[in-house]
Amino acid sequence: MRSFFHATSFLSRPLPHRTLGRGTLLPLWFSFRCRCDRSLFSTQGRNPGPLTLYKKMIENGKLQYDNYQENVAIVLEDLLSRLKHYENEMEEYHTNLVKWVNNREDLRRRLMLEEAEVKQKDGLWSRSSSSQSGFLEKWILRRRRVSPEAGVGRMVSYLNRERKLDYLVGARPVQPQAPKGVYLFGNVGSGKTMLMDMFYSATEGIVKHRRRFHFHEAMLEIHEHMHKAWKNNLDDRSLQSSIISWINSLPFDARVKEWLVGEERYKREAQEKHILPAVADMFLMDRQSEKVGASILCFDEIQTVDVFAIVALSGILGRLLSTGTVLVATSNRAPEQLNQDGMQKEIFQKLVSKLDECCQKIIVGSEIDYRRFMPAERSGQVGYFWPLNSDNRQQFNRKWKEITREAGGEIIYKIIPVMFGRTLEVPESCCGVARFNFEYLCGRPTGAADYIAIARSYHSVFISDIPVMSMRIRDKARRFITLIDELYNHHCCLFCLASSSVEDLFQGTDEGTLFDLESFQFETETEDGKLRRDVLAVGNVGSGPAPAGIVSLLSGQEEMFAFRRAVSRLIEMQKPLYIEGVSTFHPFYQQQSSL
Repeated sequence: MRSFFHATSFLSRPLPHRTLGRGTLLPLWFSFRCRCDRSLFSTQGRNPGPLTLYKKMIENGKLQYDNYQENVAIVLEDLLSRLKHYENEMEEYHTNLVKWVNNREDLRRRLMLEEAEVKQKDGLWSRSSSSQSGFLEKWILRRRRVSPEAGVGRMVSYLNRERKLDYLVGARPVQPQAPKGVYLFGNVGSGKTMLMDMFYSATEGIVKHRRRFHFHEAMLEIHEHMHKAWKNNLDDRSLQSSIISWINSLPFDARVKEWLVGEERYKREAQEKHILPAVADMFLMDRQSEKVGASILCFDEIQTVDVFAIVALSGILGRLLSTGTVLVATSNRAPEQLNQDGMQKEIFQKLVSKLDECCQKIIVGSEIDYRRFMPAERSGQVGYFWPLNSDNRQQFNRKWKEITREAGGEIIYKIIPVMFGRTLEVPESCCGVARFNFEYLCGRPTGAADYIAIARSYHSVFISDIPVMSMRIRDKARRFITLIDELYNHHCCLFCLASSSVEDLFQGTDEGTLFDLESFQFETETEDGKLRRDVLAVGNVGSGPAPAGIVSLLSGQEEMFAFRRAVSRLIEMQKPLYIEGVSTFHPFYQQQSSL
């Protein structure tokens, strides 16, 4: 297959330098979403630290100096230097914790067996069929037969056993103090994600458990884990397969075995009462590995777009930070400013307090959107055609034919998989290139899961008939913003046919707050929005709106904030240096190179 970039001959032309005020200028920007350019270093092995890489990129003309960015790089470099020691401490801690948990479980079962033997020797359950029993004995037996130690009795039994275990096994191993993470916030295009990615790249080989998420991807994975957790609770198969087989092998009467099953089930229910902490434990760990060592979570674009996001982030980030995970996050807002509309204030305040406790808050204070000053093609924006007229439509169609011809193969209709067993129809596609119109992608009940599936499957995406967006079509505008976020995060090449220039694509109005239809959607056919409602009940949400009427309360100002980010990214996605990186960073080409 011929390379897509063969057709874009503009990439071989020399790139001009631009000068800005204050000397903080970005010529030859190697994409602010830096993936750690190892070619800058002659040494092999571990990736360079963020400060080393930042300085080297300045020396090589990839970046120019910015004091805010350098200060962040210094903080991240210091955090990196602490991680190796912390990794060793956490490895020792988790080894001791596993021993402590296993000892406690062994002793717990021994205590239960002792209690079962007492009940067996008591003989009241085993004599239930005796015809010689008197009236009083039969009455006692009928009372006990209903549910041995049910309800409050079972809870008391469980708590007494736990207290006895605390005394016999000893205290839980003390968790090492985690180094403080970093919460970066500031203007769009100021370099937050670039710096976080530099740090994340440098942690390879230092920390065993490391994940990087964008907000939408993280929310979808939370949904997926919640779905699995609820399904597992309903099926309860692990209890039947392991515990029941153990209990059946014991030399006790049926009623004693029933009591043992009830005790085991109560213990499990008590431990899994709150689903979000359980989801958090699945969220970060490699599915194939054990939880030994430190963990790092890099979280791009933290947002609180609706009630679910607040409840989920508070529960999961709170759990991860409490168990020693180091967080490095980016956002356009400071933590205390995330919840502009005051949704679920108590739960939100817990999240803010946890971030204050566990993270340094650093503003990346440059007012410059560096994406706007990346070198541009002299002929203008090569993949963005506007306004909607016959000439531009012809150019857009000509570009589609050119790119698909370079890709090779037939233009076909295709169905691609989406999360939760869903699928998405792609009307026109050809060897990593796909074409849609705006209404198909943003005018229907689609969401982040669909856009992630598109972004992973296609390195080049054509979107036609993009209208000027305002609060009147707010639901479509927010879907379009989510779509741009995912295409950008996966480093897709984007071609647009639009009604206006990028700068004028989003028009703010004073038409008032509209319901955000996307916030109602849950990305699965089988649950029908159930998880959004249930998580509120599990999270003990207090004074907010009724679960059946969850709506986003975002203001027009919040939308305009998101619009500015989308405009900034759309501008960067038309620049030669961004397009040049598609063949390096997009999953389509990474999969090909690994074959």
